[in-house]
Amino acid sequence: MKWNDLQSEACPVARGLSVVGDRWTMLVLRDCFLGVRRFEQMQERLGITRHVLADRLRKLEAAGVLRREPYQQRPLRQEYRLTERGKALYPMLVSLIEWANAHVPPPGEPSVTLVSRETGDPIVPVLVDANTGEKITHMTVNALRVE
Repeated sequence: MKWNDLQSEACPVARGLSVVGDRWTMLVLRDCFLGVRRFEQMQERLGITRHVLADRLRKLEAAGVLRREPYQQRPLRQEYRLTERGKALYPMLVSLIEWANAHVPPPGEPSVTLVSRETGDPIVPVLVDANTGEKITHMTVNALRVE
């Protein structure tokens, strides 16, 4: 199966991966959440080729995750901004950070600590069911296929 064919799969994991399923895309999104908006800044921070970065940005824009906005008219220059669809990916990025800090730790101290914007205190992300408040784990939830 080709990578682009995943977007039409019934499986939501496959469809989601068709949008964000490679390392460069996730790193581009990380930088967008950190406030990096301009192509040159992204390229410098990521150490990525112009071609690969342009391709990932084009795909994220086509998927409705990013949008381009002009920041200069002459010459026309644009920056990339997260859409609401893109902002909705933040919990996934937070979960990945938490998982990597716990299961793939760097040598020494963790490179990123998640903190509350309100208090500055470290947070511990937990995925819970909004209806019951129950923690979501592989032991508390089943994924049922709708026929």
